[in-house]
Amino acid sequence: MTLEEVRGQDAVPESTARMQGAGKALHELLLSAQRQGCLTAGVYESAKVLNVDPDNVTFCVLAADEEDEGDIALQIHFTLIQAFCCENDIDIVRVGDVQRLAAIVGAGDEAGAPGDLHCILISNPNEDTWKDPALEKLSLFCEESRSFNDWVPSITLPE
Repeated sequence: MTLEEVRGQDAVPESTARMQGAGKALHELLLSAQRQGCLTAGVYESAKVLNVDPDNVTFCVLAADEEDEGDIALQIHFTLIQAFCCENDIDIVRVGDVQRLAAIVGAGDEAGAPGDLHCILISNPNEDTWKDPALEKLSLFCEESRSFNDWVPSITLPE
């Protein structure tokens, strides 16, 4: 058995477990942020928050289904939001299942575009730093991903 084969065998379960842990942490973080009232949903609403108060944003989720991949305007928005988040040290992840995301946070019953969950920002609920174990897990996940040159890692949400 070669070193590459040994590494390949270890990497698959480790990356799967790592991905499942990140998905579970994201699920917990979204629910917690929604209870705290510090969740902003929608591309345009998120852009406004990033423009007005980027220092208060702690995490960003970009979500797109396969059919959204062909939406050039949405991809341009994603690129701009990603660049802004990287420039302002905001952790960012991608999710490929908007329907699952909608099941977790709801379909956007707030004022604004209902169902626009392509971008979700999580902000601090007040001036104190928000200590949430799920947020810490996701920050570590993002940091580890950046060490592998994966600047916007993809996460699969649990069923």
